[in-house]
Amino acid sequence: MNKSELIESLAARKALSFKKAEEIVNAVFGSMTDALLSGDRIEIRGFGSFVVKEYEAYTGRNPKTGESIAVRAKKLPFFKVGKELKEKVSG
Repeated sequence: MNKSELIESLAARKALSFKKAEEIVNAVFGSMTDALLSGDRIEIRGFGSFVVKEYEAYTGRNPKTGESIAVRAKKLPFFKVGKELKEKVSG
């Protein structure tokens, strides 16, 4: 399911216009993005949690040339599946 399909599903389930459903989905994603950018953790009970993981800089290797490359430190979003969702998906 992509974002457009999510919007269409919300509109159909709640008898909303596509435009209104799009505003709701964008507001939710915007709030989640803002929370992660400010370093907050997002936890949705029964679904999962989102956190930002920090990775230290390291020396990598270009697989084509074998040359050593400095890889900068970075922060990446990480999703951990909740117990209830995991159980539903696995049957």
